[in-house]
Amino acid sequence: MSRAPGLAREVGLIGLTAIAVNGVVGSGIFVLPATVAGLMGESSPVAYVVAGALTALVVLCFAEAGSLFEETGGPYIYARAAFGRFVGFEVGWMFFLSRLAAAAAIANAFTAYLATLWPGAGAGGGRLAAITLLVGLLTAVNLVGVRYGSWTVNALTVAKLLPLFLLLAVGLPMADPERYRLLSLPDGGALRRAALLLVFAFGGFENANVPSEEAQNPRRDLPIALVVAIASTAVLYVLIQIVALGTVPGLAQEKAPLAAAGRAVLGPMGALLITSCAVVSTSGSLSALVLVGPRILYAFAQGGQLPAALGRVHPTYRTPHVGVLVFALLIWVAALFGSFAQLAAISAIARLLFSAATCLAVPVLRRKMPDAQRRLTVPGGMLVPVAASAVSLWLLSGITPSQATAGAIALGVGAALGLLAERRR
Repeated sequence: MSRAPGLAREVGLIGLTAIAVNGVVGSGIFVLPATVAGLMGESSPVAYVVAGALTALVVLCFAEAGSLFEETGGPYIYARAAFGRFVGFEVGWMFFLSRLAAAAAIANAFTAYLATLWPGAGAGGGRLAAITLLVGLLTAVNLVGVRYGSWTVNALTVAKLLPLFLLLAVGLPMADPERYRLLSLPDGGALRRAALLLVFAFGGFENANVPSEEAQNPRRDLPIALVVAIASTAVLYVLIQIVALGTVPGLAQEKAPLAAAGRAVLGPMGALLITSCAVVSTSGSLSALVLVGPRILYAFAQGGQLPAALGRVHPTYRTPHVGVLVFALLIWVAALFGSFAQLAAISAIARLLFSAATCLAVPVLRRKMPDAQRRLTVPGGMLVPVAASAVSLWLLSGITPSQATAGAIALGVGAALGLLAERRR
């Protein structure tokens, strides 16, 4: 009797790191320098340091949890092992919603950036064609093998980072040191508001936690990939803010701050280069989500909590092909009929919920799996998991009533689906 084909282990350390970096460096960095400058002025680089440090607490929890498992699913697997099937499904459901909403929001951001180069992409048939072509191409790549999906993520990561490195290489020597401060203490209220925005900008690293069954050595490579990704992007963000502050007078009033910095540093071609980089960046972020999203559906099916068809693996390509097609269709519909603001809000709330759950799961997993081979144990006992959980809950306390309602509805739908799955089982 022949066995059903399984997923192929094709993703190495570089691939996992690229998935994490791609998730973090998306559309936010192209607009946030102006917003943060408006809140904190010359001290705005400090906000990136604070947000990076807060995010690092959460990253360490994801790294420790990820080092315990080789199953696909990320936060869904961690919560299920720590808290049981029902809570695991709720956490996985919020994780899935966050990936879907983020993918659809990024597809909308892609058309907005593309419209600056091709105005027809901003509305009507041009917008429909741009979203359909982008989602269709990325779906096709991810259908024919995780190797090709990972290569696409790698290539787009390099393509998005090279123009930013060029901006830094030319712009840092030109930046006026009188326009920024690295050691001054900013106003506490302004720092909290700026850090709240930037913690969301640092999100997306958790994409790398999902495809563990397709990673060559996930328990060793995943913690390295997460730490390298968050450390390198934190440095990148601080340097970008310095260049933007130091070369663009009135940065806080700019609608496209990095394009303005590109124009100041490299001339008119610089603005075009950075705008093109934004188009590539959103494409890269979406490519990582099209790779990751179907694996969450696959994990649900493997756990018997969604229809088994979503767990089918293509006999030739070794990909969860049904999940890829379903996720791509959901992205396409959500991108066409949802606004960027609505989708981004849903993604942000869901991210905070599954991040808090993962951080809380770490001490439970230490107790439940005392004999597991651990590649990483975060030092300090309960200190880091408790602090990371507190950060996520603190950020969650700042959501609006309408966002809280949307989050409650999403949790209710997840609870209904989870209970239905358990009754069928």
